[in-house]
Amino acid sequence: MIKTETTLRVRYGETDQMGYVYYGNYAQYYEVGRVEAMRSLGFSYKEMEANGILMPVISLVINYKKPALYDDEVRIVTTVKHMPSVRIIFDYECFNQENELLNTGSTTLVFIDKTRNKPCIPPDWFLEGFEKRFGKEI
Repeated sequence: MIKTETTLRVRYGETDQMGYVYYGNYAQYYEVGRVEAMRSLGFSYKEMEANGILMPVISLVINYKKPALYDDEVRIVTTVKHMPSVRIIFDYECFNQENELLNTGSTTLVFIDKTRNKPCIPPDWFLEGFEKRFGKEI
């Protein structure tokens, strides 16, 4: 299993009239967690795209528990529980500075060959990066 954590501070413009983080902003928070998880493995989206692989989100699920507020520090825990194939699933938990669970969610991304515009398996170097760091028990 891959598990990473990153934090961000809620900006005023991310809140709604009630002072809560606008619900749609959590998709961007999840992206921050996902990008940092990939960086922890030595990859970047930029590198994937430069090598002809796109990774669009095909599914987003969020379960809200408690709102985050302006200036809260949000900790995003990102987990990958399974070895990627044509798809990769990222799971998320967001916590505030009091370690209260704000929400849980997941995104499913598919690997796309940019030239053919068709789903594909991830490149060998991508899969080797997973196996090298975590073994085959993902």
